[in-house]
Amino acid sequence: MENTSPTRMELLAVKAQIGLAEQGRDLLKEKRNALMKEFLKIADAVMRDSDELEQAVADARHALARAEALDGAEAVRSASFAARHELALTVEGAFVMGVPVPIIETTSAARGALDRGYSLPGTSARIDLVAERFEEAVDVLIELAASELRLRRLANEIQKTSRRVNALENILLPRLSTRRAYIEMVLEERAREDLFRLKTVKRAIQRKRTTNAT
Repeated sequence: MENTSPTRMELLAVKAQIGLAEQGRDLLKEKRNALMKEFLKIADAVMRDSDELEQAVADARHALARAEALDGAEAVRSASFAARHELALTVEGAFVMGVPVPIIETTSAARGALDRGYSLPGTSARIDLVAERFEEAVDVLIELAASELRLRRLANEIQKTSRRVNALENILLPRLSTRRAYIEMVLEERAREDLFRLKTVKRAIQRKRTTNAT
């Protein structure tokens, strides 16, 4: 093999490289397994939040349709304009199994009827219910978005870790094993040749002694 010196020192070095590669592979597999557990846990949360969001939006739309039918679309629209406000979001970094993930923090979108900005005498309880239902949907939406971001980061890290494991198992370790086998073969062949020469010399010495004795 090219660039391979078939010596015992080289054999020891290759064996050490194999040991390190196997250790790295095992550690990466452990990391991948841990990431998968966390991924599945967050995936369950995402599924639950998705179902909850779907139900929250359905409830909000139902409340909206009822309010528009009984109070009029103009009254609902006017209240919605008055109730507009900004919701501050804070995105901070955290680590899940060593993977940096975003954590979204915010106050709840839910507000009391007095804090929504529209005139209570000019609105009905049905419009209050519309606001309440949509605020609940917003809270679920934010939680779902945060979970999906974490899920995406973990999925990317799992893919990267799997590629590294595959590279070690399918490329580096087979290459090192082939090199080790080649060196061992050469050293064994040299050992056999040395043994053959030793036996030849030994027989020659014995013949010479026999000849001198006679």
